[in-house]
Amino acid sequence: MIAVLMGGNSAEREISLKSGEAVYQALKSQQINCFKFDWKDDNLDNLWSQEFNLAFVVLHGRGGEDGTIQRLLEARNISYTGSKADASANGMDKHLSKEIWKASKLPLAPSVIVIQDTTLPTINFSLPWAIKPVSEGSSIGISKVTEFDQLNEALVLAWRYDERVLIEQWIEGKEYTVAILGEEALPVIKIVVDQDFYNYDSKYLSSTTQYLCPCGLTENQESQLKELALKAFQTIGATGWGRVDFILDKNNSPYLLEINTVPGMTSHSLVPMAAKAAGITFKQLVKQITHEA
Repeated sequence: MIAVLMGGNSAEREISLKSGEAVYQALKSQQINCFKFDWKDDNLDNLWSQEFNLAFVVLHGRGGEDGTIQRLLEARNISYTGSKADASANGMDKHLSKEIWKASKLPLAPSVIVIQDTTLPTINFSLPWAIKPVSEGSSIGISKVTEFDQLNEALVLAWRYDERVLIEQWIEGKEYTVAILGEEALPVIKIVVDQDFYNYDSKYLSSTTQYLCPCGLTENQESQLKELALKAFQTIGATGWGRVDFILDKNNSPYLLEINTVPGMTSHSLVPMAAKAAGITFKQLVKQITHEA
């Protein structure tokens, strides 16, 4: 029996509910025994009282993507999809993941971390800057700062979601994403938006955001990006499935943005889109993720 864990208590709750419903329907349509569980507030005792031997984790953001639910499942010897607890924590923490990647000499924009109610650290890289909550997903709380006097407002917004915030040099360029399934990188997707960056509105509300697959890179460029995505994924310790996001600057040099260890799984999300380009249906994708657990 598979428990599809969805909802959660993070800012990404509504997206998780949609992902979970899509996964649940895909499993049910293949006559796979499953039930869906909406984790909200403090109702986990209701989950532990049910019989299941595998959890399909589609909890986005805090609680579901940061190692919390993974540790609770491990304590009960219940198998689950996706990355283990430590790797999940590594991936959710943007500062920690950058430190891990930096140690492996992977390409990154310079950044500093600023903690709420402390002195602003020295910033020795030029504007514009991206201001990001360290542990939040779906581009929630992110701002672009082009002048120093915009910084305080951007920090106040980011601090609503996390007391730790990254100030990162803004790389002008084109955004790409690489889905990982098992030990394979799926076809690269180029993301084209009519806003400054791929923010929450662009992801979930805009009707003008474009997803291009084929992505328009040369075969060699795409191969190099997939290789880099796999290295970034494995260096974090991630397993099973996920997604790695990049910016390519005007010289097509890649910069790692972040890793998603529990990305969106609606029929319109990026991992299913990449899988489809590789000839994998949504139902097959869901089934394969369970087999990777």
